[in-house]
Formats: sequence, structure tokens, C-alpha cells
Amino acid sequence: MSSTTATEIRAVYLVKGDDASLVAQEAHRLVASLVDGGDPTLMVEEFGGPSADDLDIGALIDACTTPPFLVERRVVVLRDAGQLSAADGKRLLTYLDDPLPTTALVLMGGGGAVPTALTKRVGALGEVVDTAVGRGRARTQWLETHLKDAPVRLDRPATARLAEHLGEDMGRLSGLLESLASAYGEGAAVSLGDLEPFLGSAGSVLPWDLTDALDAGDTAKAIGVLHRMLSAPGSHPLVVMSVLHRHFRAMLRLDGSGITSPEEGAVALGVQSSFMAKKALAQSRRLGTAGIARAVQLLADADLDLRGATALSGELALEVLVARLSKLVRRSRG
Repeated sequence: MSSTTATEIRAVYLVKGDDASLVAQEAHRLVASLVDGGDPTLMVEEFGGPSADDLDIGALIDACTTPPFLVERRVVVLRDAGQLSAADGKRLLTYLDDPLPTTALVLMGGGGAVPTALTKRVGALGEVVDTAVGRGRARTQWLETHLKDAPVRLDRPATARLAEHLGEDMGRLSGLLESLASAYGEGAAVSLGDLEPFLGSAGSVLPWDLTDALDAGDTAKAIGVLHRMLSAPGSHPLVVMSVLHRHFRAMLRLDGSGITSPEEGAVALGVQSSFMAKKALAQSRRLGTAGIARAVQLLADADLDLRGATALSGELALEVLVARLSKLVRRSRG
């Protein structure tokens, strides 16, 4: 993990690795560290993409050589740096001969091999961040390090089960930890029993499959996902309710806040993922204040039903809730 601070700003960084999701996650953490609480809309500019046609090397170098305005530095991000042609790589090397001290250039691996000469220059001038997990003891240490900064605290049996379940797919770790935080709260202690429903084992699904189906207003899919969640080993209706409460509480917190960017939303929600905040922000706008208020009322009524206010079974109470929430979303769109 990157340990960049405001006093350790380098001219250039290369984030590399075999897992694209880990590269993206580490690059996000690095950029957040470089922004250091500033306004990313003024400080960060991104270039590149999955195709070489997505890169305008001239525009990227112009961004690197432009002094910051109203902020202390600029952060220029190049995605899929493996797409660089030999000629483009040479132009970047020329810039790095005399880089602007107020610019931090972040190169994200992907799209092929980053030119060797450029990799060497980054190593000499800046910092190379390797996201490779490794094997054996190295893999165990990687997981332990990332769990230290996790939004929840896993006990030893849960940690062992998580390592076994993820195998080589450590790119899923960040999303899974944020799902646990959504369900149980930031800083919560998570046991093996708490963890099992979120592992996506046979017959089960991940919690965001349910919230994504609700956000789309797809009643049939949402109820299907609900049934699979409830059939998972160790699942309980109150776990599902916790997921739904967290999902709509995020919209409630953002509604009327004046927040417009995912990065601001992530700070307000106390989450690390701007992607999660972006989804909550978009959905809060779709539902509007009245729609969010109605959703909160439906959740409160269903919570009472689960605790014995009616004779409905837990599964039926959740089916009714999910159907009403998805209908609410469709109505807001129609």
C-alpha cells in the first residue's frame, strides 16, 4: 500500500501489477493521498483508456507542464500506460528530464507493457508501487497489511475463511470489506458467522447485487436475489435489513447536502470508495427527497414487522419491502 504523504511528493509514480482491480484501487489511494484533502476537481486530470486511441499525449504533457491554479499541485493520471507507443514514451521521458515541481504524474499499468526506459526513469526519479500479492507467506502478509486498515475488524477464524475464499482473487477484498462495513457499521467486529453470508458461496450472492437490482427498479431480479441471500448458510433477515438500511441511509445523508462530486460524497459518508458514493449520489437524485423519505418509512415499517409487529414471516416481510422499494424507484423514473 502507498504511504505517500504531503511531504513525500514525487514527480512521477508507476502503479503496476497483474490484477487490474488492485492497480485501480491502489492508484485511487495514491491519488487521494496526493490530493491530501484538496479539491480533486481542480487538482486531478485523467488521460488514457483501454484503447491507444483514447490517449492524446500532447494534451497529457500540456497538463503536466501547466502550473496549478488556486491549488498547490496538479495530479495528472495516465490510465493503461502500457498503451504508450515508443514515440509517446520518448515524449514523456523528455518531460521527465525537467518535470514541473508542482505536478505529480501517476502512471497506471495495464494495456500492455510499459516501456522499459520509462519504468527505469520512474524508479530513479519517482516511485514504483507494485500491487502484486505474491504467494505463500508474502500473500498472507499482504492480506494482514490490508486488513489492518480495513473499515471492519475480522477475528482470526473470519480472517482465515476470507483468505481461503478469495484465493488468488484479492481484487475482491476492498469491495467485500466495504459491504461488511455497510451491513455492520464502520469499525464493527466481524466474526466467521457474520462473514459467511457475504462470501457469495453456492446459492448466495453479494449484497450489492440486491441494492443494484433495487436501484434499477427490477422487482423480479431483486426478489430473486433476496431469496438467494436468505438461503445462504448463516443468513438472517436482519442482515438483509442492515444492508438496505445502510444503502438508503447513504442517500438520505447526501440528499440536500449540496454535494456534487463522488469524492465529497465519500467523505460525507465516511467510506473509502468514491464509486460507492457516486452510486448513492446518483440514486438520491433519482428518488428525490420525497422518494427517500418514503423509502425510509417503508424500511421502518418492515423493521417492526421483522421484530414481531405482525404475523408475517421474515422472508415474506422482506419480499413485500423489496417489491415496494423497487416500485418506488420505477415510479420516480416514470
